[in-house]
Amino acid sequence: MLNHPTLDKLEALRFTGMARALREQLRAPEMDRLDFLERLGLLIDRELTERENHRLKSRLRRAGLRQQASMEDLDYHTPRGLDRALVLSLSACEWVRAHQNVIITGPTGVGKSFLACALAHTACLMGYSALYTRMPRLLEDLALSRGDGRYLKLLKQLARVDVLVIDDWGLVQLTATQQRDLLELLDDRHAVRSTIATSQLPAPAWHEAMADPTLADALLDRLIHNAHPLTLRGESMRKQSAALHVNGTART
Repeated sequence: MLNHPTLDKLEALRFTGMARALREQLRAPEMDRLDFLERLGLLIDRELTERENHRLKSRLRRAGLRQQASMEDLDYHTPRGLDRALVLSLSACEWVRAHQNVIITGPTGVGKSFLACALAHTACLMGYSALYTRMPRLLEDLALSRGDGRYLKLLKQLARVDVLVIDDWGLVQLTATQQRDLLELLDDRHAVRSTIATSQLPAPAWHEAMADPTLADALLDRLIHNAHPLTLRGESMRKQSAALHVNGTART
């Protein structure tokens, strides 16, 4: 008679993992062989596991990663200069704990965004927050926030993210105003948070894609000087995949 009230109370306290585990125990006769503390330990373990899974799902949802990417899905067979030793080292997330950055450069289609999302996904698995954005969208959001009074609030929100992914750096020439916005953002994050930037341009060419050389020096100093560089090469993997699909279709 006490089972149903106990389950109701666990649900009311939002111990949903314990409630589910208790229901399973009540349906398993072999549980009677365990003593009270052993069964209680199993209930607590289940609650902790479900809460952590819920937090992970929330982190991944807020991250908004462009691709469902993981380190296990990385392709090391296609020749594109992917440094396996460095990538495996980064997968330990020591660079996040040390508040360092990652710069991924290479031609279009070689997997820069996928790698960036895989690194951010790993950070989420280890309990860090992450956020994905493309450079054009980030610049637009910063400009709009200045107009409607959300500028400082947005900067604070971005400053709190453990791993910020800025995809497609250098697609457009940055104005002095856009440089100042990025400088404010990166200055807030410098040495306290980590940033991943991807670009089709090699890092030395980023300076030329900015209107104000002085601001460019300050901005890039905060992003590049403590960064792990990953330079990818080769043909577009999307084109190779499309070609294989066409050829495979033609053969069948």
